[in-house]
Amino acid sequence: MSFVPRKALAMTEEALITCFHVSRAPVRQALKELGDEGYEYIALPERLLARKPASLGWNESAGLPLAGLTAYQVLTRLGLKAGETVLIHGGAGGVGSLGIQIAVALGAKVIATASEKNHDFLRSLGAEPVSYGEGLAARVRALRPQGVDVVADFAGGNLDATLAVLADGGRHASIADSDVEQHGGTWMWVNPVGAELQELADLVDEHGIRVEVARTFPLPQAADAFLLNMDGHTRGKIVVTVDDVA
Repeated sequence: MSFVPRKALAMTEEALITCFHVSRAPVRQALKELGDEGYEYIALPERLLARKPASLGWNESAGLPLAGLTAYQVLTRLGLKAGETVLIHGGAGGVGSLGIQIAVALGAKVIATASEKNHDFLRSLGAEPVSYGEGLAARVRALRPQGVDVVADFAGGNLDATLAVLADGGRHASIADSDVEQHGGTWMWVNPVGAELQELADLVDEHGIRVEVARTFPLPQAADAFLLNMDGHTRGKIVVTVDDVA
């Protein structure tokens, strides 16, 4: 069983402790019900479950639910359609990197922000990279003079740039800045819906979406994993694996 601190995990059917039948290996997301603790054993309502993507290993699957479903729900709630252009703030992060791939899978053109050292990484995901910081709006307008159709802010602190590059009738949302609501945007966070998690898992298999895993830690080193996560400069997910721990 693979375990991600706080909010997401992947496990075999045999490792799942439940009071109902689960037909295939699930990936699960349980936010409100589970709070912020880590678990080696847990009973879960079936509505939170989805099958593990066949194309991903256990560590990658454990890193998918929270970040992936966050990106998927933001982009689908904004109604992103094939042929539209989306700007993703924070493209190299866990949510942003999955958001890029989801947007590409939906048929959209993607511009994404990151530091210059991560630009090749963004290109490998299918995005046109731009550096964040002063002059961001001008750089985006140089790529898309008429403005972008959708902005997904997965980093925070980007409201002015968002409004400056949004085309007439464009839509925007943030998971990090509630002020967007005062400017016609949506402030949202992930809602654990198993059916949507299954849609995401199917999209992963169909389009070869990958989950970047920065490091894995055995359960006895979970404290080290939390410290690395607090540093805030990793690219990809941090996974804690639960094997046969005595």
